[in-house]
Amino acid sequence: MPFKLSNVLVSDAVDQGCVDLLKAHNINVTCKYKLPKEELIKEIPKYDGLIVRSDTKVTAEVLQAAKSLRVVGRAGTGVDNIDLAAATSKGVIVLNTPGGNSISACEMTCALITALARHVAQSCQSLKEGRWDRKLYTGSELSGKTLAVLGLGRIGREVATRMQAFGMKTIGFDPIVSAEEAQAFN
Repeated sequence: MPFKLSNVLVSDAVDQGCVDLLKAHNINVTCKYKLPKEELIKEIPKYDGLIVRSDTKVTAEVLQAAKSLRVVGRAGTGVDNIDLAAATSKGVIVLNTPGGNSISACEMTCALITALARHVAQSCQSLKEGRWDRKLYTGSELSGKTLAVLGLGRIGREVATRMQAFGMKTIGFDPIVSAEEAQAFN
């Protein structure tokens, strides 16, 4: 049965696009971040929607206080910070956004791989100390190297694809993915 949200509390920082989208649909949005549990319990009765990331813990106690709550949206994949049994017993729908941050996570992973190969942190520290130890921190080219990707979910697949663009050979493993599918990343 469809329902219309009118008041949504955003209790963890999310992309402004999320807030703008809700407002574009004439939904009142209140952003209050890092609320202590007691404060959240006082606030939640005013809202029929709640958007969280991983900081806010949506416990049975919070849900009990949520007299009008219809939906909890988790900006991200995991819902381990939400008491699903309590939400279900109250008829509160819990949604998440798997894949919403896959590219961000992938880009960060690729950046960290590159930083490790090129000793970026060490060379940065050397510069801050007034030294430039060029030979010490040249690092290694990624091209021609092999990268093992453990886990071929959304993020692992994106990482493999992007690191192949660096000329890396990738090998993939995932206990859930078939050997043939994993072979596609080799």
